[in-house]
Amino acid sequence: QVQVAESGGGLVQAGGSLRLSCAASGTIFSINTMGWYRQAPGKQRELVATMSSDTSTNYADSVKGRFTLSRDNAKNTAYLQMNSLKPEDTGVYYCNAEIRPRWYINRPVDYWGQGTQVTVSS
Repeated sequence: QVQVAESGGGLVQAGGSLRLSCAASGTIFSINTMGWYRQAPGKQRELVATMSSDTSTNYADSVKGRFTLSRDNAKNTAYLQMNSLKPEDTGVYYCNAEIRPRWYINRPVDYWGQGTQVTVSS
């Protein structure tokens, strides 16, 4: 059984900062890509940032220079440091992890957290 859980959301004023955490737990052989997606009210879920196992990162243009994704592979955890937050960053932030639960399962499985709310007031 694998679980992915986010934490760290909340309410912040524009210009402020938040740090989100995503922890994967359970039976895990390896984790490929970990990343963050967000969904604003009435909009589709969109990519925020991802990091592969070789630490190469990909950021949405809207967050480049403001958000930083990092990983602690020993803890199966990813972090999203969000600075200079804007009202348009408001939404539910979801963590995604591509996990191989067992060594004999070659194709990684997508796991999603339940989401954490981020609200940026103007």
